[in-house]
Amino acid sequence: MGRYALRRLAQMIPVFIGSTFLIFFMVYALGDPVAALFGDKAPDPATAARIRKELYLDEPLWRQYLHYMGQIFSGHFGTAFNGQPVTELMASAFPVTLRLTVVAVVFEMALGITLGVLSGLRRGRGLDTSVLLLTLVVVSVPTFVSGTVLQYLFGVSWGWATPSVSPEAPLNELLLPGVVLGLVSLAFTTRLTRTSIVENARADYVRTAVAKGLPRHRIVTRHLLRNSLIPVVTFIGTDIGALMGGAIVTERIFNIHGVGYQLYQGILRQNSPTVVGFVTILVIVFLLANLLVDLLYAVLDPRIRYA
Repeated sequence: MGRYALRRLAQMIPVFIGSTFLIFFMVYALGDPVAALFGDKAPDPATAARIRKELYLDEPLWRQYLHYMGQIFSGHFGTAFNGQPVTELMASAFPVTLRLTVVAVVFEMALGITLGVLSGLRRGRGLDTSVLLLTLVVVSVPTFVSGTVLQYLFGVSWGWATPSVSPEAPLNELLLPGVVLGLVSLAFTTRLTRTSIVENARADYVRTAVAKGLPRHRIVTRHLLRNSLIPVVTFIGTDIGALMGGAIVTERIFNIHGVGYQLYQGILRQNSPTVVGFVTILVIVFLLANLLVDLLYAVLDPRIRYA
């Protein structure tokens, strides 16, 4: 497995380079950061030329990218237009969003897999129908609607949670936002688990385990569930990066100054260094999550072996 992990890490290098270059191209080549810096006012040509030289924007795009990558490997992600280093924004935003993502992932895994297993084992019954209808409703309702409703009910009307999150963002205040963030993923996890359970319940190895007289709970946990979790783990692994980058709506509702908030502010103000820096870290998160998922396959299914 060690050789496989090294090979996968080597494969991640061209993917990282291609992804970051595409992001860099879309942000810097399709817009003018200097013009965005001045807003509606037209900058003085001499001043604009000086700023472009300071920001290395007077060089060809490929040289700008190489210069940016050199800064990244030295631990410098550039400076935002307000003069604050992007690394400082990351240091304050990523821990908050990471805690929020952990709450969302634990919520979708614990409840989603449980509901999926119960629904799959009772296919066609009342519980199965109720779970399918509930997940359909959750998927159909936009996050800004469900978030606002849950914020009003639990935070304002019933007082069971705080309606907004303080700047320190402690874990107890992130429980309700984490539930809102993970609702749609919960629905997909439940449906995916149910489908996988239904398909594997008819497999030969399950019938063999039943014929041997093994207890039902052992058949479900040791045989049926482990093999059924492979597509679920794949979805959750890719969903981690999506939750971190897609928390813009949730963070806006609960006034959380995390990655989504910083990306929103960066896009709104056309703050190119902030947008490129944060998205670059999210690319790394996606790649590492996919690597972890690939390594977990061998744990879930002993038949899978990596050379």
